[in-house]
Amino acid sequence: MKQILLIDDDSRNIFALKAVLKAKGFSCLTATAASDGLSLLFSNTNNIGIILMDMMMPDMDGYEAIAEVRKNKEFQSLPIVAVTAQAMVGDKEKCLDAGANAYISKPINVDLLMEILKEHL
Repeated sequence: MKQILLIDDDSRNIFALKAVLKAKGFSCLTATAASDGLSLLFSNTNNIGIILMDMMMPDMDGYEAIAEVRKNKEFQSLPIVAVTAQAMVGDKEKCLDAGANAYISKPINVDLLMEILKEHL
């Protein structure tokens, strides 16, 4: 089974999400910075089936990171789920316009996340 790449600058979010996903039978790679996440992606080209991308991170945010992923032909169809605490009108559209395939707001609804993973994996 393909792995899930979790990119979030808050290690508590990664810990909680990884625990939930592991309990559901998923294997995860994690990064606390977008640049580290991109390095993991580009070095594990065959293993990653989906990215859960925090949109608000210092240094490189999720919008910039998605643009970097999409520049690479090999990853243009790789599913990316925008994960964000921003749940205002227009935020979902902004994430989808940036190249995300799906959007989920924090705190994460696990049932909704499972539906998204089932649809995209």
